[in-house]
Amino acid sequence: MTVRRTLALFAALCALATLGLGLLVAPYPPGTVDQWAEKSAAPLSPGLLNTLVLPTEPYVLIPAVVVIAGICLYQRSRRNALLAVAGPFIAIALNSWALKPAFDRWKGGTLVYPSGHTVSLVAVLTVVVLLVRFKAVAAVVAVVLVACAAVGMIGLGYHYLTDIAGGVCFAPAVVTALRAALSPRRAPEPSTG
Repeated sequence: MTVRRTLALFAALCALATLGLGLLVAPYPPGTVDQWAEKSAAPLSPGLLNTLVLPTEPYVLIPAVVVIAGICLYQRSRRNALLAVAGPFIAIALNSWALKPAFDRWKGGTLVYPSGHTVSLVAVLTVVVLLVRFKAVAAVVAVVLVACAAVGMIGLGYHYLTDIAGGVCFAPAVVTALRAALSPRRAPEPSTG
């Protein structure tokens, strides 16, 4: 299977996971898992929770995207620079304007599924994992950052755990689909017969 097809398959599976989870949780009140997560994060201090949420903030993510795109341009890789900028932008736009209204899950007067904070962070982290040489190390760092941010978002009452899970599934769906679309096509092999 080509890299392009693998990326497209992964994107489709992530999109299906987002859809499936949304259909299970969006129309209903928070379930046992969401309630457990809220109780677990409740005792943490507001200062710690705000620190944990920091990686999801636009004033952190926008400069990160600019730096990643700048490095790609310095390396003369316009496709990767386009991925670095367009991947997160498209994921955030689709999430805000299509998915959240479609799933219609509310918390505190705000649409929350999938989590926009999570989509923003995971989209940028997915770009990093796709572009760096040491993918396993980048993936471990990404998981730790997302887990910390999740605790902060739940503790501050921004999202339910299942909203965050939806964002974790949706962002890679968009970014890997774009990566597949931007991947160079293999030239057809000449016939030998």
